Amino acid sequence: MRTKAILLALLLVLSGCGSNEVPVTVKPTRGEGPDVLPIKLKALSADQCYLAPGAESPKGCQKYVTELFSAAGTIRKRRPDLSSHADALERPIAAFRTANCQDQAAPGGPCGQTLGDMATALTSVKSLVDG
Repeated sequence: MRTKAILLALLLVLSGCGSNEVPVTVKPTRGEGPDVLPIKLKALSADQCYLAPGAESPKGCQKYVTELFSAAGTIRKRRPDLSSHADALERPIAAFRTANCQDQAAPGGPCGQTLGDMATALTSVKSLVDG
């Protein structure tokens, strides 16, 4: 019985060989789905690095900064009309990374100010997205 099943499977596989037809691959299309941008911005605005940027350790805000950078890309993709606001969001992120703030454990100082600049830019873009 098992041999018959194997032979049948082999026959089916081989029957497709040698045909001149090109197999058609169907790629599933992705619908736009719900707009995730407002959800993402709301989540970022609940982060302590947003709520109290001068009191948080810049080193502890690395994930927040990474997510904020990702949000800037999402803004460009979902809302091209807000590209200048995505730029405004990325400027303090670039400053944060250039100053190696991810290595600074102490809150405040220039890195705390950079986190504050990120919070200001996020507030601005969030108000435009939320309408």
